[in-house]
Amino acid sequence: MNNIVKTAPAGIVVKQAVRFGKPCIKGTRIAITDILNLLQRGYGLSDVPVQYDGITIADAKIALRY
Repeated sequence: MNNIVKTAPAGIVVKQAVRFGKPCIKGTRIAITDILNLLQRGYGLSDVPVQYDGITIADAKIALRY
C-alpha cells in the first residue's frame, strides 16, 4: 500500500503517498528539504512561516535538527 508511514522524529512524517516519501512537517506537505533550501538561500528562521503557511518557527527548528 502507498500510505506506509515510516518512523521519524516527532513533528516529522514520512509517507510514501505524500511528496514521494520525502520527510515532511507533520500535518503539512512541506518537505524538510524545502525549509532547508529556504534557509540555505539566506532566509532566517522567522522568515519560514511567512513563506510557508502552516509552518511555525518551531517547525523550522525541527527541520534543522533533522
